[in-house]
Amino acid sequence: MSTNRKKIYAAVSALLVVSGAAGISALHGRDVTPVAAAQAADKPAPAVEVDVAPVVYKSITEWQAYSGRLEAIDKVDARPLVGGTIVAVHFKDDALVKKGDPLFTIDPRPYVAEVDRAAAQLAAAQAQATYATTDAARADRLIADNAIAKRDYDEKQNAALSAKAEVKAAEAALEAAKVNLGYTEIVAPVAGRVSRAELTLGNVVSAGANAPVLTTLVSVDPIYASFDVDEQTYLRYLGRDANAAVPVSLGLADEDGYSRQGSIFSVDNHLDTASGTIRVRAKFDNPDGTLVPGLYARIKVGGGKPHLAVMVDDSAIGTDQAKKFVLIVDANNRVHYREVTLGNIQDGLRIVTGGLQPGERIVVDGIQRVRADDFVQAHAVDMASGAHSTKPAT
Repeated sequence: MSTNRKKIYAAVSALLVVSGAAGISALHGRDVTPVAAAQAADKPAPAVEVDVAPVVYKSITEWQAYSGRLEAIDKVDARPLVGGTIVAVHFKDDALVKKGDPLFTIDPRPYVAEVDRAAAQLAAAQAQATYATTDAARADRLIADNAIAKRDYDEKQNAALSAKAEVKAAEAALEAAKVNLGYTEIVAPVAGRVSRAELTLGNVVSAGANAPVLTTLVSVDPIYASFDVDEQTYLRYLGRDANAAVPVSLGLADEDGYSRQGSIFSVDNHLDTASGTIRVRAKFDNPDGTLVPGLYARIKVGGGKPHLAVMVDDSAIGTDQAKKFVLIVDANNRVHYREVTLGNIQDGLRIVTGGLQPGERIVVDGIQRVRADDFVQAHAVDMASGAHSTKPAT
């Protein structure tokens, strides 16, 4: 073997040794050996960080929320009861009026003349009745002496009776004329707020079935809120003793809470079988006139006695097919699955009627990142609605 060939073999052998050493070093650097893989599998995963809060446990009175509309207790369309020309409008648009305040005046002169004519007819009838009565009395004396024929006697008695009837007819005509004269002054039948004047000074109006609406008047204080409640609410709160007071709260569309308190005024006499609801009216004081008919109203109906309840935030509740559940964190920060039975919303929290006990902690944020039997790193927080007492009542 030549010297050059020996040098080439030595160089290749050295290169192979270096390459093998580099490969072994690379393999060790990546920890891909079976021993290293087994050690990595045995190492515990880091605990997931979650927010944990104790369940709320406090005394509540349950409420049910509904939507409704405000309605005036009294609503009157002012129409003319006699025809004529409007000679005065006594109110400004949207004004508050008292019962008996004048609203419109229809030209009274034709009706004054009718009163005078009826009064004259009554006077004539009374005079005729006086004469006929006197003449009948004279006939009574004459008939006793047979100084008058029986026929003439009967005629005078009949004339006296007819004269008295004419007086009554004249009195009725005068009373009707006075009533019509009174109708020329259109007054507010109830206290409340008037709308605009639909017909103004100088317009001629007529009475009868086609009489125009002159203005609309609605009562202001108090006011109704009408809404439909479901059958369960009716049976639970409204179907009991009719004399029992049922608390009701009202909130407007621009309010977050319920600013006014009232009471149930009436419940309809039948349940709508198509919708499964019954119509209810609640009454609220409205001294400032802020509430007007037609406004949207949020109604909250309560009832029953106060009772202790476990409550949680809705974000802490998970869904497992048809089941509802929460994840409980024990003293060792281990997670446990717990199926729960839910009730209504109260003060922003969900009432839990079964599955939870006072003092237990649940995951409120991070429920999607953990499973049952996982260990977690728990961060204590309050429920979404703020701090609450979690100690059960003694």
